[in-house]
Formats: sequence, structure tokens, C-alpha cells
Amino acid sequence: MAEGSNGRRRFSDKWGKHELDVLAVLSSAFPQWLTSRQIAQRVKAYADSYGELADQAAKAAFAKQFQRDRAKLAAMGIAIESRQPEYSSKSEGQDFASYRLQLGDEPRLRISFEPEDLPVLAAANYLARSVSITSQQNQQEQQEQQARKQSRNTPRVPQMPVPGLGLDSIAPGLGTQSIPDKLVKVVEQRRFTATVETDGEEIHVAYTDSDDLATFVLEHPGAVIKSPQEAVDSFKRRLNAACNFKPCDDSSKTTPIPVADYVPASTPETDNEPGNGRKTSVPYQTGSEVDRRLRLMLFLSAHLGEEFSLESLADRFVGHPHDQAERKRGIAVIKKDVERLTTVSDDGEMAGSQFFDFDWTLLEEQGIVCATNSLGLERLAGISPQYLSLLTASVSYLAHSPVMPEDSRRQAENLYQRLQKQMKPGDSAWLSLTGYELEPPCYTAVKEAITSRQLLDMEYTDGAGRTRRKLVAPAKIYVDEGVYYAAVWNGVKPSDVEPGYDFPAQQHEPVHPGKKHPEWQTLRLARIGHLKVVAPVHPMDIPDVPLSELREWNVDNGTPADFITDTVGHSFIRDLPYATVEPWGDGEKVHLLVCSDSWFVAFCIAHARHILAVGPETLRTMMIARAKHEMSIFETE
Repeated sequence: MAEGSNGRRRFSDKWGKHELDVLAVLSSAFPQWLTSRQIAQRVKAYADSYGELADQAAKAAFAKQFQRDRAKLAAMGIAIESRQPEYSSKSEGQDFASYRLQLGDEPRLRISFEPEDLPVLAAANYLARSVSITSQQNQQEQQEQQARKQSRNTPRVPQMPVPGLGLDSIAPGLGTQSIPDKLVKVVEQRRFTATVETDGEEIHVAYTDSDDLATFVLEHPGAVIKSPQEAVDSFKRRLNAACNFKPCDDSSKTTPIPVADYVPASTPETDNEPGNGRKTSVPYQTGSEVDRRLRLMLFLSAHLGEEFSLESLADRFVGHPHDQAERKRGIAVIKKDVERLTTVSDDGEMAGSQFFDFDWTLLEEQGIVCATNSLGLERLAGISPQYLSLLTASVSYLAHSPVMPEDSRRQAENLYQRLQKQMKPGDSAWLSLTGYELEPPCYTAVKEAITSRQLLDMEYTDGAGRTRRKLVAPAKIYVDEGVYYAAVWNGVKPSDVEPGYDFPAQQHEPVHPGKKHPEWQTLRLARIGHLKVVAPVHPMDIPDVPLSELREWNVDNGTPADFITDTVGHSFIRDLPYATVEPWGDGEKVHLLVCSDSWFVAFCIAHARHILAVGPETLRTMMIARAKHEMSIFETE
């Protein structure tokens, strides 16, 4: 038993190896449940420090360290479930909890992946694990609320699929892949997850805050939030607030200022409502020794009896070396890891980590690793069918998302088609990230043309429903009121392309009298049909025009609208770059021209807790009617 200088018990662990010891003991005992005392006795690292748990201080120290190790394993995808024993009392000296590995009822799946799949697979795994972890937290809160009504003998087993570290066993090298910074930013911003029922299916929606989730639900008619309860209650509060919107006229006390130039006198305090600003940790993959050894352990357990060179294992689990020195260091690291996974400890006694037997002669003479006797750890290798569904949904999202590079998106689409074949009939992809689910099919081609400064020969549908063809220079893609637009320059001439090109006859159209930029046009991406990328014969000199001026031609038939906020400085006003703002009482009055009435209705209801009045009266009436309709859905459930 180790003690610190102040006489308090401390935990001694030389290599951070006790998480692996816990895993070995529970794996060898599965499906039996082990009590706290049995775990402390069988795990060498615990037994050295805490002995037989003879006193209360030792029990408290063990419980604290064991829960830390359990949390680390859970964060890396290996869950340990707990239950209360049927008979337990302090007087009998028995434990009040027992534990075993959570392996699920269905066997894990092993799928073959190619090396070129790994960058996309690592990104999809990061996304899937982030969503799964937040969903587990939601379910844990609900389980804690129900625990008082259940028998103490009921096992506390999460229903959500645990993120499978076993994916590393069938996709070696996954842990050394980098995750695109843009994806990390998007996922971290959407750090909450709710279950939403839409079109008869339940999907998991990752969102930023309660306003963001409300916007998603209102933009999908018929969608209903199922869990967590705090998200349901938060949405109801917005509906109640929207039912009390006051009328708002379009008058002004001062000259409204563009929102980009407006500086409020102060900013509101942070919203303390659940779902707004509460950070959650999202561990996904780290470079620690224990993480690497776990990945190596699962890989070897999935390939018992097979031979792998130290060099190939180092390339997969340490990373591809840049020079010979790095190669030697990687091989040394893997060899050390293999030694830590053996059946004999440093002092010659049997260690807790009795994972494998190795052919030591083969390892020493030829540098080849061959493992046997995994104590049943192959049960952890691979992924569960539930996690495969979430992983497939994540790959599908990445295949249609601007957060990934174009070549990665194509690889993701290829991987999605292969993963979908593994799904059982009736299984569906059940993942959505707010703000990215409406990307039009032609987005990629238009974006590529902008990036490479190419031209687009395209067909599109105009406002009258006629199909037109033009050769244009796309300049910008932007989102306005939830709709994707492309700003294109119509100044392309026949001399800008190869001689003999079939130049569109409808290239030049009559322009609206007084139009400030007659050679510019904004088009909804959803209205663009067939298109072809065309290389110009020389660099195009395209003038730069502010989007605020180009947008004016989208809102010729728009509706002037206004709303008044409760306080100043709300961040959601900054999402309206074309609005104007002025001080109004304790809050602000916002003026804007609305293209889509339905978008404005959803926007105001989603932010109803911060909006006092709305105009014109026609839109206010629509908002109140929509809020009452949404409330009626909850009342009928």
C-alpha cells in the first residue's frame, strides 16, 4: 500500500497500465458480474496499493480511482455497466455494486477498409462518437430521474450504442489520422444532441443551442422533439412566448443603421437556460500510451495467430515516419507496447494485463508479432450494428457537406455506398446537423468552379418557370434565409472561350430599368439544372460587387418586416447581415426585407424568448397560429 508524505493513501502506477488491467480482469470473467472487492483483489495495480480494502480510507481511494479508470475506458469506447446486487448490507460486509463489460446482445461487425478510406473514416468516427457521447449524457440524465422508481436490482445499462474503440481493430491506423479543422469547429459548435421524430422516423440532431434546435424543428413541418426533456421544455417556452407577440409598426425614432455597423451600448448576460452555453467534453482520440495500447490490443485480438512486422504496426499505430530515425523510434514504441501486453509483469509476477501470449523467438529474431490467447477480448473487436448505423449516417453527412474538401467528399460518397450494403433492411441513417441539411446537389460543382476560376454552362429555371441556358462566371455562394444562392457574372463573351464553342443564345437578357449592376445575377442553387464546367481561354477579370447590393434583386417582391427585442446586443441579430437596427427602449428594433414569409415565422418563434413585438400584422398572425399548432401537437401526445 502506497502512502504520500502527508500520510494519505495515493495510487501508484508506473506506466498508466491499470485501465488495461481492469479490462483484462472483466473480460476474463465475462459474463459474470464482479464486485468492487473482487476487482480490487484481481487487478494487480489496485491490489498493490489497496490490499484487501481493510479500512474505509482504502475503500474510498479505490472507488475514486476505479471510477476514473471506468470513465477513461468509456470515453475510449469500452463501457463497463453496473448493477446493484440482490442482497447487500453494510452489516454483512458486502459491496453495493457489481460490474462487467457491456458487450451488447448482438455480435460485432468486422468490415474491410482500404487505406484511402481512413481519413474519411476517422472524420466520420469523430462525428459519430461526438453525437453518441452527447446522446448518452442525455439518456443518463433520464435514467437518473427514473432510478428512484426502479428496483435496486435493475442494471443501469445505456441504450445508446457506445462508440466502438473496436473500430480500430478493423481499421488499423485510424488513430493516427488527422481530423479537418473545419469539421472539428462545426462539431464543437453543435455540442448538444436531441432526438427528433420527423416523417415517422427518429433522428439525432446535433445543434448549437436551444434557439438553433427550435429553428430546425420549425423548418421541418411535423417534426417533434422527443428527448431530452430539457429540450422539449425549452421549445415549449418559445412557443408560449410567440403566442404573446405584440404588434409592431414600421416606424423609426432614429435613422436605422446597418447591422454590420451597429454597436450596441451593452450586451445581454449569458443565457443560463439549459442547452445554451453548457459545454460538454467530446473525447475522440488522443495520443496517450494507454489509448495506443488499447487500439493495438483490439487489433491483435481480432487477428489472433496472424503475423505482423513491428515496422507495419508502428506505421499503423504510431504514424507514418518521415525519416529513418522516426521509423526506429516508432518500432521501439510498438515493441515496448507489446511487452506491456504480455502475461508477465516487470517483477516476474503475474500481472493483471494477461492479454496475450507472444512468440518471443519470432519477435526477437525477425521483428514479427504473433499473438494468441486473448482472454475473449475479440468480443470487443469490430463495431456494433447500432454504431454502424450512426457511422454510416456520419459518412453520408460528410459526403454532402461543405466542411470536407471536395476529394474527401467523393471518397466519403464511395465509402457510404459500401457501408450501406452492410445495413439490414429497414435500418436508416439517423443523423442531422443543423444548418447543413439543405445543401443543393449542384453545390459541389459550383463551388469547384469558383475555386478554380472556371466558367459554368448551365440551365436554370427563372421566376416564370421557363428553362434558360447561360454561360456565366460564378463568383460567390451565400445563404440567405436558409436558401443557397450563387452570385454569377453574365459578362462572359464568345472570345472568352475556345472558338466554335456552342455559345448560349439566351446569354443576354433585357435588364430591369435602373438595375445598378446589369451584368450580375443571383440564382437559387435549387433552380440550377444541368451544368458543365468550361475553362476560359484567358483569366477572367470579374468586378467585385457587395452581396448587399446583389441581394436587392432577390427581394423585389419581399415583405418589409420588423421586430423588437427585449435587450440590446443579441447575437442572432448579427445573422441578419442585410438588416438595419436602431435603439428602442431597453432593446432594439430591427428592420429587414423578407423574401420568405415561412422563414421569418420560424426565425421569430425560434428566438421568441428575446422578441417582444413583430410586424407586419399578417406575419404576426401567422406566427401565433404556427405556435398554437405546435403546442397542440404536444397536448395530443
